[in-house]
Amino acid sequence: MSAPKTILFDVSRLFIRETLTSPTGIDRTTEAYAAWLLNRADLEVRPVCTWGGVIWPVSRSSLERLLRRKSTAPPGQDEAWRALRRALSKEGPPTERPLRSKARPSHVTATVQRYLPAVIKTLLFWRPAAVPAGAVYMNVSHFGLEQPRVLDRLTARGIRSVVMIHDLIPIHHPEYCSPSALRLHRIRVDAVCRNGALVIANSAATAEDLASYAKANGQVAPPVCVAPLGLEAAFLGPSPPSWPCRPYFVCVGTLEPRKNVAFLLTLWRRLAERMGAAAPTLVLVGQRGWENESILDHLERSPPILRLVHEANSLTDAQLAELIRNARALLAPSFTEGFDLPVNEAIALGAPVIASDLPVHREFMGEAQLIDPIDGLGWLAAIEGACHQPHAVAPRARPNWSDHFARVAVAMGLEQASPAGVIPLGLISATA
Repeated sequence: MSAPKTILFDVSRLFIRETLTSPTGIDRTTEAYAAWLLNRADLEVRPVCTWGGVIWPVSRSSLERLLRRKSTAPPGQDEAWRALRRALSKEGPPTERPLRSKARPSHVTATVQRYLPAVIKTLLFWRPAAVPAGAVYMNVSHFGLEQPRVLDRLTARGIRSVVMIHDLIPIHHPEYCSPSALRLHRIRVDAVCRNGALVIANSAATAEDLASYAKANGQVAPPVCVAPLGLEAAFLGPSPPSWPCRPYFVCVGTLEPRKNVAFLLTLWRRLAERMGAAAPTLVLVGQRGWENESILDHLERSPPILRLVHEANSLTDAQLAELIRNARALLAPSFTEGFDLPVNEAIALGAPVIASDLPVHREFMGEAQLIDPIDGLGWLAAIEGACHQPHAVAPRARPNWSDHFARVAVAMGLEQASPAGVIPLGLISATA
């Protein structure tokens, strides 16, 4: 791919979700790319948003202000962390009330609160973005690719597209997603296969899923650069401090069916029955997602869960790193994943991991215990074992953002060769 001079970087997702205090892996990735691109003096970076199938310009200063705001902890975050520390502490009495997330607004209210301000900010320019010949449109968030013929029109104008595919979960596992997710993700992936000059995949597992999809649908997918996501600095530096705490486990991720959280809460009820007062605590870190009625039933009405399970959804990176490092293990019982950022964060910290036996977990994990996501007895045995004999694990090197962007820069033609010390560029054919 020849080196571009102008990058149209799609920031729609950042503007829609700028008020959220618990960014997902896709949110973190989009923020990291924004910072990387803005810091490259060799590129003219033009932020854009995609609404109604049209690409609209956004001022560079607006994006820079958004990134600065996101780097500042929101009010009340430290108090939430102190409350969680008190709840887990060995030094005081067990907490009388479980820590719970605030109720989410209705879907309609949330949509209006997020989309309307972002759309208004964008449409203040009152004109679609002017795009120079030879430019590259870059989208690393999936958002907007489902809108009518966005990539088709860009290709017709001679504009190449560089797109990150985080997963094909809505296509291969629609039962774990919203009813519209399958249709929308097919539109995205089909558009990428028709028009993408380059696909960035966060794992070999995701790249293989894309290759299988393209082959099964008679399509020729673009070249794929496999570049594992980088971790934030808090997970790559010295180990966070330890503190006296009761035995606890951590599960990080949106509370939704795909994450298998209801299964985990069922296990915790059984642990309470078997272990009594010695049963460990569980901390769920993440926003409440869709179709979580069974999860909420446990959280709000089950006596053992009320005693042993806490929610936390507004932690800083440093706080999350400290929480994971002091846990008996990070638990990741998901049914399917594209990359699983929390697992990689735990490995970098040297925290034990008990995870579902998935291709992506086998790709990145060394000493972790991998168990079938519906093997209740296996999970119970692993959790009880970690309570009685914590498994010491040495921190392992994980890809950082510099490694990630070094690979992407070579694939995009911005660099001539991989810098010394960086894992060789992973380019595979999506049609193999």
